[in-house]
Amino acid sequence: MSSRPSLRSERRWALWGSYAALALFAVFFLTPPVYMLITSLKTSAEIGGQAGSPWVVRHPTLQNYLDLIGNPHFRVFFFNSLKVTLCVVAVSMAISVLAAFSLARMKFWGSGVLAAGVFLTYLVPDSLLFIPLFQIIGKLGLTNNVWCLVLLFPTLAVPFCTWIMIGYFASIPKELDEAALIDGASWMQLLFRIFIPVALPGIIAATIFAFTISWGTLLYPLAYLYSSDQMVLTVGILTELIRGDVFEWGRIMAGSLLAAMPPVLIYVFLMDYYIAGLTAGATKG
Repeated sequence: MSSRPSLRSERRWALWGSYAALALFAVFFLTPPVYMLITSLKTSAEIGGQAGSPWVVRHPTLQNYLDLIGNPHFRVFFFNSLKVTLCVVAVSMAISVLAAFSLARMKFWGSGVLAAGVFLTYLVPDSLLFIPLFQIIGKLGLTNNVWCLVLLFPTLAVPFCTWIMIGYFASIPKELDEAALIDGASWMQLLFRIFIPVALPGIIAATIFAFTISWGTLLYPLAYLYSSDQMVLTVGILTELIRGDVFEWGRIMAGSLLAAMPPVLIYVFLMDYYIAGLTAGATKG
């Protein structure tokens, strides 16, 4: 009988400890975006002022956002990012789904080693790849062309997306494809009529990852693009709003928040699918 109060006390302390850790985690990771939001609502004069707390907005204004939305360069950056992201997601998912299906289901000699090699390519840092890729892009005549990113970004997205899809396809019972093959279905019919509908959470998770990579990568656009009409948001915000040693902090923070909005909205509405896709195959039964 005496063990029950002790057990309840331990559970209560564990619960409070979890809440304290989550609160600390939330404060630590929400402080930068909150500070960005506060700064974006200030005028340049208020940001440059020395008096008062930087966490207080005395004269809130939306002028920084209005200036960016009305800026034709910012609109070009946004639409460049949008078209590159949509193309990269389509190309990456087409390659990843076909590659993952062949590696997970169409067993052949060396498929396991090849699957591990696909994932290991994701571990190679971007900083080691952009120099040889720059030579390839230069020979193709695509330097300072926004469409070069459609060729570059899949090198970052395809390996991890393929790995995610391999795990999800492997978790689907083999009886489904065996029954379909016995009934005369081809491999492509098996993929499009059985695996893709069943593996939709995994496909959504891989799509979100490909979207995040192509929308937020900085190094490749910074290395390959240098004219305003070809830049994407990640580079355009830096080049347009930083002139020498002059930083337009209000507009920089406003632009960063506007650029972060699409990925945040996607994660908010599709988080359950993303978690389900990432954890596929972790448990059985």
